[in-house]
Amino acid sequence: MKNFSGKVAAITGAASGMGRQLAIRLAERGCHVAISDVNAAELEITAERARAYGVRVTTRSLDVSDRAAMQSWADDTAAEHGKVNLIFNNAGVALSSTMEGVRYDDFEWIMAINFWGVVYGTKAFMPYLKAAGEGHVINTSSVFGLCSQPGMGGYNASKFAVRGFTESLRQELDLQRCGVSATSVHPGGIKTNIARAGRVDRNIEGLLVKDSTKGAAQFEKLFITTADSAALTILKAVQRDARRVLVGPDAHLIDWMVRCFPSFYQAIVAFLTKRFMRKV
Repeated sequence: MKNFSGKVAAITGAASGMGRQLAIRLAERGCHVAISDVNAAELEITAERARAYGVRVTTRSLDVSDRAAMQSWADDTAAEHGKVNLIFNNAGVALSSTMEGVRYDDFEWIMAINFWGVVYGTKAFMPYLKAAGEGHVINTSSVFGLCSQPGMGGYNASKFAVRGFTESLRQELDLQRCGVSATSVHPGGIKTNIARAGRVDRNIEGLLVKDSTKGAAQFEKLFITTADSAALTILKAVQRDARRVLVGPDAHLIDWMVRCFPSFYQAIVAFLTKRFMRKV
């Protein structure tokens, strides 16, 4: 997919962050967009900005963990726009908790959104992407879908799952030669509200942070890449049909570390975490 003009893209988590910037940048390129999020008010702001470029924009307030709602949205998007070429399964949440102390309902919550939301979006839109003759699935994993971190096991599990799902899907699409492709996206620290909107358990105190109530603020200090820069990087990756895209200099550094030290990186991360906590 060398250009986006005249195409139709569906984007989850489009009320803010990367999802919002993807919608705006696609609209700027003449792509019609169907956007969704649980935050209807902020979603409408994204819609207004995208409509300024003269493209067709439709909105849907929905929870990506609701399979029936995702299927309904896919059906309605195809009916309203006449076709669908791209699905950006971008919506996601964060969870900070130890593996021993994580509550089952928190674990189920993050897997339902981060992983099952991607599965539902992919499966619901796939028939329409194939029918369009030219399509692309873009699933947002994370740099923590390449590298694990203490206190983020639930998040790691969900993002590793997205990576495995997407890479297997890409191989199947390569074999089918059906005109549809797939890309796994691995952002580093992106300046979005994911940390503030996430859940932080007190059991990480002393392990990752001194005060769990200030955990989100501490994590946000590590976010160095803007959402707009991330969106541009992702769109370039789609145009060159990349299998995997790293977003941000920190993502490239962490990927290098894991490639050089595929198992020993765990000890490196543990050592750096201990040093960080001593300074705190």
